[in-house]
Amino acid sequence: MSKSIIVTGAGAGIGESIARRADDAGYKVGVLDVNNEAAEEVASSLTNGVALHASTTDPVQIEQALDIFGEAPDALVNNAGIVRFGPLIDLSIDDWRSVLEVNLSGVFICSQVVAARMRDNGGGSIVNMTSIAGIQPNVNGGSYGAAKAGLHLLTRQMSVEWGEFRIRVNSVAPGFIDGGMSAPIFQDLEIRSTREERVPSGRLGTVEDIASAVMFLCSEEGAYINGNQLVVDGSVTNSLMASFPRPKSVDSVGGGDSQ
Repeated sequence: MSKSIIVTGAGAGIGESIARRADDAGYKVGVLDVNNEAAEEVASSLTNGVALHASTTDPVQIEQALDIFGEAPDALVNNAGIVRFGPLIDLSIDDWRSVLEVNLSGVFICSQVVAARMRDNGGGSIVNMTSIAGIQPNVNGGSYGAAKAGLHLLTRQMSVEWGEFRIRVNSVAPGFIDGGMSAPIFQDLEIRSTREERVPSGRLGTVEDIASAVMFLCSEEGAYINGNQLVVDGSVTNSLMASFPRPKSVDSVGGGDSQ
């Protein structure tokens, strides 16, 4: 039996990569984006793509998109997001609120509407896109990190409340990804080189890396994974202590205090 998936923010970047990976796996793919032209372009290039024009913050538009899609999807990927970076001391209230509205409230709204249909259809899988910015503070990150940290907890709450409906809810937290909203950062070659050097795995992540993680969580291979955050960052978030100096004299094996 063929499966179906809806990916929000699928008109470009990571969302587009997820949509293409799902298409390759034989899914019917709902390409949902606030940019109608982008949704149409991606959907038309897929084997079984459906363009869905909607804002994730508008429940009426999400309901209408589901009606156009024609079925409760087996999977929903909440990828749509925005950034408004800047120092907190100067950040406008509008920028603070807009990021929270799309990156946190929009995920709740879209998930609530879709989950109601999944429940009536016997279940499904939801994957929310968080970020390592929701794990470690990001200087001048505005409200982005707060929204993603909130989304991590929301994911866990959804998994507990919706598990009885056979709906699994997990999240993927990308690290330094060479694509999507991070693409402009890596156009600066010096910053690109510095970040690559500081990733323990020795390279930047790709949109395909994130798509692979998302599709694993949506698949039968991830059938008993519920309420977890899969961090896909090459171990960046584990490497804080590596950035601080340490005397070589303490790194020897053995030779410590005698008994």
